[in-house]
Amino acid sequence: MRVDSLVNAEMKSQRIPGLSLIVVRDGKIDFVKGYGYSNLEHKVPVKAETIFQAGSVGKQFTAFAVMLLVQDGKISLDDKLTKYFPDAPSGWDSITVRNLLNHTSGFGDYTNNLHYWANYTEDSLYQEFRKRPLIFKAGEKQQYSNMGYATLGIIIGKAAGKFYGEYLKERVFTPLGMTTARIITEEDIVPNRAAGYRLLNDSLKNQEWVSPTLNTTADGSMYVTALDMAKWEAALNAEKLLKKEYYNMMWAPTKLNDGTNENYGFGWSIDSVNNKRILEHNGSWQGFECTIKRYPEQKIAVVVFANLKRASTYKIATRVLRIYQPELSIASLKTIRDTEPGVTKRVNEFIINVTEKKLRADQLAAELAREIMDSTMQERGSDYFKSKGKFLKSELLSRKELGNDSREYRYRLLFSKEILGLMIQFNKENKIVDLRTSE
Repeated sequence: MRVDSLVNAEMKSQRIPGLSLIVVRDGKIDFVKGYGYSNLEHKVPVKAETIFQAGSVGKQFTAFAVMLLVQDGKISLDDKLTKYFPDAPSGWDSITVRNLLNHTSGFGDYTNNLHYWANYTEDSLYQEFRKRPLIFKAGEKQQYSNMGYATLGIIIGKAAGKFYGEYLKERVFTPLGMTTARIITEEDIVPNRAAGYRLLNDSLKNQEWVSPTLNTTADGSMYVTALDMAKWEAALNAEKLLKKEYYNMMWAPTKLNDGTNENYGFGWSIDSVNNKRILEHNGSWQGFECTIKRYPEQKIAVVVFANLKRASTYKIATRVLRIYQPELSIASLKTIRDTEPGVTKRVNEFIINVTEKKLRADQLAAELAREIMDSTMQERGSDYFKSKGKFLKSELLSRKELGNDSREYRYRLLFSKEILGLMIQFNKENKIVDLRTSE
């Protein structure tokens, strides 16, 4: 079977100990299978009931809980943070719940310079958050923030009158029959719990330990199985529990203050292939990786879990989805007339410069330059493109205006060994502000 061949090959090349995969079509399980081991020390095989950590895929559940409270009139998306934190630092009075949901709050990430072994309460974690300076004005930009979603968990608790995990169990997990979904716990006996791993100096090691309380925050501290995710997908597909208008809000792109659109809703990344919408998210935490990819037009979803840090579950999920829906494959997409050869030339130069480790800061917007110009990132980018063979050419697949004279282009990149997809955005100064490859 093509799925088995793909998964086995990727597990071997990526050295993944164990993997769980499920395909849900029209709300029903079409395929589910476990591969490898959930625990290497005891040689426990992965099965459909194996519990993995979901990482940031849990953010969609946090967002869903917020929308339930909005639907119930207990939270407004336009509530300022000072409603829930009266002693909040300067600047928080301009940040709304909506800004936290779509990562436009100006929050940085609390996981930098954090004592991972300290037992934080919600209040002590909030006190830690207060120390972190805002990095931009609310709505000015979008930057992924775990701190924003951890703050949402505290807000849910204040609005619901109970821990956000209890609220999720009461309002989401139990009604949908997600019987093994729960917030991470170290002390409870959790049947079928997988162990997480990481590669260190080319050797597999156990996941790194963090404090039990830090492992309960709303930015992605969830245990879940493939079978739980099938029930979640069925509920999303049928638009259960929430009114349609709230689903539409969750899955709508974010509009910044300058009118520019960003392809992230509330706990979901929003992509499109050949003008077909894809809703997706990745998760990574404590030796686990997870990806969910939904193709709403055909009512099909793929979820992949792996118990290895930095395993590319996204690559596996994307390729499995293409097996089921070949029209989503990069090779099958139609090209469009290229009326801006100068832009395509810049794209080709960028690919060549990354491959040759000659990336130039003047090709990039300042923020992106700070992110990818360091030697480690350049080395990683070069190795990635070299693994695909010799770069041959790029082919334009789509172009769209994003607002404020920014544009988004999608290309098919032809290498001698493989074909990649590329999403790349340019600002009005023709600097690259964002990019993402897909396989």
